[in-house]
Amino acid sequence: MISMRDPQYPLLRRGRARRRRRVFTRSHARLLAIALLVVAVAGTATLLTLRRDPPDARRLLRDARITLQSGNYSAARSNAQAAIAAAPSNGPAHVVLARALLELGDGLAAEAELTRARDAGIAIATLYPFQAQARLLQNDPVGAIEAADRAAPRQAAYARRIRAAALALLGNGAAARADLGRLVAEQPRDGRNWTALGRVALAIGDVGTAADAATRAVALLPDEPAALTLQGEIVRRRYGLVAALPWFERALARDAYYHPALIEYAATLGDAGRYRAMLAATRRAQRARPGSPQALYLQAVLAARAGRTELARGLLQKTGGAIDSLPGAILLSGALDYAEGRFEQAGAMWRGLARQQPLNVSVRRLLGAALLRSGDPRGAQEVLRPIVTRADADSYALVLFARAAAATATTDRERDAVAQDLDRANRGATGMATAFAIDDQVGTLDAAILQSPGDPGALLAAIRGRIQARAPGDALARARSLARASPGAPAAQLALGDTFAVTGRYADAVPLYARAADLSFDEPTMLRLVDALSRVSRQRQASTALALYLSQNPQSPTGQRILGHWHVMAGNWTAAIETLEAVRRRIGNRDAGLLTDLARAYAGAAPRDGADTAAVRYARAAHALAPMNAAATDAYGIALAGVGKLDGARQVLTKAVALAPGDRAIASHLAQLR
Repeated sequence: MISMRDPQYPLLRRGRARRRRRVFTRSHARLLAIALLVVAVAGTATLLTLRRDPPDARRLLRDARITLQSGNYSAARSNAQAAIAAAPSNGPAHVVLARALLELGDGLAAEAELTRARDAGIAIATLYPFQAQARLLQNDPVGAIEAADRAAPRQAAYARRIRAAALALLGNGAAARADLGRLVAEQPRDGRNWTALGRVALAIGDVGTAADAATRAVALLPDEPAALTLQGEIVRRRYGLVAALPWFERALARDAYYHPALIEYAATLGDAGRYRAMLAATRRAQRARPGSPQALYLQAVLAARAGRTELARGLLQKTGGAIDSLPGAILLSGALDYAEGRFEQAGAMWRGLARQQPLNVSVRRLLGAALLRSGDPRGAQEVLRPIVTRADADSYALVLFARAAAATATTDRERDAVAQDLDRANRGATGMATAFAIDDQVGTLDAAILQSPGDPGALLAAIRGRIQARAPGDALARARSLARASPGAPAAQLALGDTFAVTGRYADAVPLYARAADLSFDEPTMLRLVDALSRVSRQRQASTALALYLSQNPQSPTGQRILGHWHVMAGNWTAAIETLEAVRRRIGNRDAGLLTDLARAYAGAAPRDGADTAAVRYARAAHALAPMNAAATDAYGIALAGVGKLDGARQVLTKAVALAPGDRAIASHLAQLR
């Protein structure tokens, strides 16, 4: 048997142990005091290490200046604000904060900081150039010039840059460009001078000068957000949307919250169809500048594209009227009114925009529709007349004009004119894309030149007026003079090209259109270039030009329409169907030309499953929209023949031949059924 000892608990053991007497001596007290002192010192040291150093205003100001100089303006703003928080009466910190705000485009806040800097003892004479820029950003060019003229001599270059920008805003862009040209000649190593020249030149349409200046600015200031943003805007205009994106991204790599670059980046992303990225960029812009009107406007555009008109309206209202004068905001606001049935309000908005942009065909077309729907047919006729006088007038504008004319017709002659307009609408455009029609007479246009002898816009209008008045000889001399005087202005090159084209000299027009496209590769220029190249049998170059445009502007329905049509003409049925169906999903089923091409593509793709039936469906819809259009009628006949309805096909093709008696292709289609 195993014997187990009772457990010995520690408390019982201590109880049984012999008690010892403890004595607290003087040495013990000394040791305890030393220990307590050590603990106190250690605790204090720990607290000191955990506690942050008090902010050093001088260090923060130094950081603000460094980040301002390096182009990180958002960081400069934050550092300057911290320096002011540490020393509210620090005048230099207020100046640095004002300069950062100016670079970020916030003129109102910058002027407030300049006032605080003056109150803190900064000499007012040193603040005038900054005050000038603040007033310019608040759309006060006269006040900006007054402040710039009072700048100290050592700040003369800064003041001249602001003064030139103010002159351009007042409409004297030629003088502004000339003064900045002298400035860059005097100080060619200052990248900010080149940036200012590029900005003014771009504003007045001199893209060539702007491109050269931006290139020099970026070379001198490779990390400066303003120069990089300007380069992005110029690249977008010259080459397209996709090519511009890396420049905006470079600017944002230097300053992730640089508001001007964020807005341009978001707008470019949206035009390229990258809506998620666009929304993210606008949200970052709002973080950079809470309540940013530009960001709210872009978000309203997104909402309108998604059909959310109430949201779009609410976002526009949040801007507080800050962007009401911008053409895009006017166009969007009118579109929202029109979508909600407020046609008079839409017409009022678009009439103001038409005054600002009298040569904008799209705006006139929209205004004409709004006036007609609001019960003003005569006003609609007046607005639409410059469009319908063009050989390339679109069917929609012609129908609107015919409806307006029908509402006011009182004589047989007027009613006959309405019928002729409807016939033109049914036939579709019959001429090449040309310059916009000019309302004024040649004498009026010449008088405008005498009033403003150095205004290229007045000379351009006179040239177009002479083309319209069938005086191409005089127009050619003036256009050559304008093109020589303005080699960097795409409008001048287009005017000379149009003068050649109107007389059938397309080979002479091609290099001018190519030059204009190199300066500004927008849709009207692309259409002119592609058309002229096609007319001189340079189809490969025309295809290259269209492909380049679409690579940069993939959302362009016009470019996709042309590409789809070319696929039809080449017999590439599958590619044609894919391209044209994508366009139809975007613009709807009211374009007779688009439906005609789709009918032809499906007819060519038969016997693919359902292709012949789709061909009939699209051809019937096209014929219903444009019953007097020979191409639509021919496509309907071909589609009927494809499903075995030969008698109906014969009748329809006979009508097509009657509509276009000289078209050999249509005649051959009818001959195959006989």
